[in-house]
Amino acid sequence: MLTIGTFAKACRLSPKALRLYDELDLLRPARVDPDTGYRYYAPEQLEWARLVAWLRRLGMPLARIRQVCALDPGGAAREIRAYWARVEAETTARRDLALFLVDHLTQSSQSPQASQSSASSPSSQASQASQSSQSSRKDTIMLELRYSALSDTGLVRDANQDTAYAGARVLAVADGCGAGGASASTAAVEALKFLDEEPLPAGGVLNILEDAVQGAGQAVQDVAAAVGGSARDEIGTTLTAALWTGSQLALVHIGDSRAYLLRDGELFLITHDHTVVQSLVDEGRLTPEEATVHPQRALLIKALTGGGPVPDPDLKLHDARPEDRYLLCSDGLSAVVPTEDVRRLLAAAPDPQAAVRALVDAANAAGGPDNVSCVVADVVEAGRQ
Repeated sequence: MLTIGTFAKACRLSPKALRLYDELDLLRPARVDPDTGYRYYAPEQLEWARLVAWLRRLGMPLARIRQVCALDPGGAAREIRAYWARVEAETTARRDLALFLVDHLTQSSQSPQASQSSASSPSSQASQASQSSQSSRKDTIMLELRYSALSDTGLVRDANQDTAYAGARVLAVADGCGAGGASASTAAVEALKFLDEEPLPAGGVLNILEDAVQGAGQAVQDVAAAVGGSARDEIGTTLTAALWTGSQLALVHIGDSRAYLLRDGELFLITHDHTVVQSLVDEGRLTPEEATVHPQRALLIKALTGGGPVPDPDLKLHDARPEDRYLLCSDGLSAVVPTEDVRRLLAAAPDPQAAVRALVDAANAAGGPDNVSCVVADVVEAGRQ
């Protein structure tokens, strides 16, 4: 029998989704522990679960998935073909409307009289919008990421419990704690990597990322369960990660690792620490300067832990611009290197690889009291050398 966490990884469905499908009688577990309520699945259920996962990535509603799963393979194939034909027809209609709106608003912004004289309907201008879309697409800039990740033990710690990862779509930093902290941070990041390897599932990108974090939380709980004993509840990790869509970065954040944006020479902190001292700063009971030397500055109020439910993460979408530079880092950098030095080093580095190296070196030059991990990603025009 497979635990829900192991089964979720194998079929690419989050534990949250599996629990929902159990409630909807779409995918029942093979066994439920009568004492703990923990769900177990049989290996033979993987093919069914993968079919459900694939259909969800197509954007198919759950009610229709249930109908498809009840059919023989030939009937299921016909039903999927019919569903996708409808999706393509609806997408074409929405595309024509979008092109009309782009053309209409562009003309309105260029000429005040255009908004008064443009009274024709979307259908009457769809062909005109389709023709003008060719010139609009020429103005569209295709963007991509250039990235690098680096993690270092530092000069004081015996082991590195951080994990840093950078891929074509996924960027992540996790800072583990407890006896299994290294395994916890690794498990959390590994749970997100499938987003780097497969086409993005259908649905809102923030919802996709939130579901993936549920899987990361379950992965951390699996690590803690393997450790067992009293140390189980002390195991945990932060997680700050970003998912690249081609024009935006979807950001998810739990804990006190951080994400920054360097834009036009200015450095912006785009996450909010989930710590006791930050909550005291928010309440006006501490100044930011006092927070930096507070004895409980590393005490978290949110993390992925070995016990308890996965906390609600912070989720944001950031519109990207060419020449933006993003930094994700553990507190081994932000707690020891002044913000202005971080800005200066980021701005001066010629590429992401040089940037992560300079930042880690700066943390170690400041004493290296903790593990330090950095991920840097540049937004560039596609094909630029």
